[in-house]
Amino acid sequence: MTTVADIAQTMKSKFNPAAAAGLDLVFGFKIEDGEDFYLTVKDGTVDLATGVSPDANVTLIMNTETLSGITTGETDGMQAFMGGKLRAEGDMMLAMKLGELFPV
Repeated sequence: MTTVADIAQTMKSKFNPAAAAGLDLVFGFKIEDGEDFYLTVKDGTVDLATGVSPDANVTLIMNTETLSGITTGETDGMQAFMGGKLRAEGDMMLAMKLGELFPV
């Protein structure tokens, strides 16, 4: 089984720096059955850290299976949200930027 750490590293490897030009955002990921992490996107770079960031602009709450599905393209993020498998706290519109920043 793929771990949350593996998924987070995969996301980092897919990062699109061109889409992050001029941004300064923190995306939190609260994983109900795994380890929380956050991605700090700043001026075309991304940093990955474990735990919870008090500075997160948006925090996405889901389980490992949903996270894995979204990052591989097997699960549509909007469908997961509408189906209650994904919740967002903070600026929900920023969650829409994840597809540009971390393309599948």
